[in-house]
Amino acid sequence: MSTLAAARADNFYFPPEWDPKKGSMNKQQGQHPLRERAKKIDQGILVIRFEMPFNVWCDGCGHLIGKGVRFNAEKQEIGKYHSTKIWSFTMTAPCCQQRIEVQTDPKNAQYNVVSGGKQKAESYSAADAEVMELMDQHDKEKLDDPLSKLEHHTDVMIRKKAQNERLVDLKDDSSAKYKNDYAMNKLLRRNLRGVKKDDKQRDQKRIALGLHDAIKLLPESPGDAQAASFVHFGDSRAFTKNWQKKRKSIATSSIFSNAAVAAARKREAPLPVHRC
Repeated sequence: MSTLAAARADNFYFPPEWDPKKGSMNKQQGQHPLRERAKKIDQGILVIRFEMPFNVWCDGCGHLIGKGVRFNAEKQEIGKYHSTKIWSFTMTAPCCQQRIEVQTDPKNAQYNVVSGGKQKAESYSAADAEVMELMDQHDKEKLDDPLSKLEHHTDVMIRKKAQNERLVDLKDDSSAKYKNDYAMNKLLRRNLRGVKKDDKQRDQKRIALGLHDAIKLLPESPGDAQAASFVHFGDSRAFTKNWQKKRKSIATSSIFSNAAVAAARKREAPLPVHRC
């Protein structure tokens, strides 16, 4: 990229006809600073990069749009929940050009597919996802009751005690393993030397067999030896005998074919003599 092109790409180029008294370059040219992204800014629509928050089935062709797929979506404010804005994201599916609209739901802290598709039903527990389970509206209303609040507090204390015991066990196990750093390091290095020695022996065996460097021999196992013992390649003496017979036949035969020999003999035959 030339210097002039680089300056234009960074919006640092000002043509000779630009007058600073008339305002910025965008104002003089009658365009928005966001260019094509703000072509519908008069309607309150801004084009952004939107990432699909979950798996969605397309209503147009039934194609599955995976979670994390990004689109150029039209972002627009459609309302408010108390003081939080509700946003609408409209995008085009890449499979069949189906228009899909996704809206935010501040009340339930989630996204909703309004039209053009439907969210794939996926059920999992908070324990499987390894995340905290948030209370729903019913559980929050139950905490207004003093007895329910006391029961919830008791359950929380029981879970906290069990988790603390688990943490203590993990800490004791870690301390027992790494109490003597020198001994653990010595044991680790000893095992590593054994592994390197075995690798070197297998590499020498590979070289003796004439195998390529890319081929790595694995450690021998009793199962491999037993499987190899069941393989039978025939009688080696019969193979040697057949090989010697073929070599003898090749050595005693002519290198020319029978047709070539017959043609040569025909050419060497004397011509018939005709007497008058």
